[in-house]
Amino acid sequence: MELRLYPTINDLPKAAWDASFSTGYPFLTHRFLEGLETSGSTGSQSGWQNCHLGLWDKDHPIALAPGFLKSHSYGEYVFDWSWADAWHRSGLDYYPKLVTGVPFTPATGPRLWTDNDHPDAQLELISAVTDWCASENISSWHILFPDETTSTQLATAGLMQRMTTQFHWFNRNYSDFDDFLSAFNSRKRKALKKERAAIAAQNLQLVTKTGSDISEEDWAFFYYCYQTTYLKRSGHQGYLTGDFFTKVCPQLGESTVMVIANEGEKPVAAALYFVDDDTLYGRYWGCLKEFDFLHFEACYYRGIEYCIERGISRFDPGAQGEHKIQRGFEPTLTYSNHWVAEPRLKDAVADFCRRDCDHVRRYRDEAATLLPFKQES
Repeated sequence: MELRLYPTINDLPKAAWDASFSTGYPFLTHRFLEGLETSGSTGSQSGWQNCHLGLWDKDHPIALAPGFLKSHSYGEYVFDWSWADAWHRSGLDYYPKLVTGVPFTPATGPRLWTDNDHPDAQLELISAVTDWCASENISSWHILFPDETTSTQLATAGLMQRMTTQFHWFNRNYSDFDDFLSAFNSRKRKALKKERAAIAAQNLQLVTKTGSDISEEDWAFFYYCYQTTYLKRSGHQGYLTGDFFTKVCPQLGESTVMVIANEGEKPVAAALYFVDDDTLYGRYWGCLKEFDFLHFEACYYRGIEYCIERGISRFDPGAQGEHKIQRGFEPTLTYSNHWVAEPRLKDAVADFCRRDCDHVRRYRDEAATLLPFKQES
């Protein structure tokens, strides 16, 4: 077996990559990862140095994983700054580290592809990658937001499991938005209807566009909103470049969904989603002017309506946000797995992960008691 490293996604055959990651998950297509590279959103300048991995048996890949060598911990949504500090205080370098995941995208999905004809492919990949990390003085390997089954398999293989909580919406075969609201208790239902009514009262009209219906002008407007909002909230530009939105996203087909808010005839805000057969992913938002409840309408309620209309079973609106609970988004566990090279710190990290998982489970259970749904008698 041979572990091969690819500094760009184009070093891997497009057909082979897309055939391997053929689940429909929009963030691991060859075109999406290539777009991150060609737009300058990933690369050495961004601290996300492409390092895609393939384990080969002669001329055939038996395992593949998207990989990035990181010189910082931004854009991951699984926070390990305290780990980096522990390494530094021990006189060790935490960076570079290896991350398997999708940059700037805390959306659960496939992370490792293995050939079904090689039942030990995952274990062989783990062995090959960790040996390579050790030989190259790479401190650690982090698999971010795998599905629960993969995370459990990785934990069994010795990669420490960590959990976080997100808030996802699930389609209980609702016929329309009012049917969804009928599951709420009276007080919460009235509060949400009041929020939606405020949109029309502020002379706002929203339109939802998908794929080829999103124009060049829409993409340019969205990028302007995205950067304006990032600068306002964080004081720095967003992770994704203008070329990613204006040149790459229009090539991603029907996996893109955009909600645009107009005040009269003037666009003032926009929300961007991605979609596959099963899940809608809320990703980015920007506004040029503040309006009451517009963020909730564009980023949550229009997404719920989209799912109901198209029979999509799950809506993942992104990381964090306890305000989502009262709007019907259920606390949901997400996962990551971690390998640490340094024996002196491995036990401390393992202990932290165990205690943190216990805390996250308790938090998930407590948060579920705050959901707005009627109590079953």
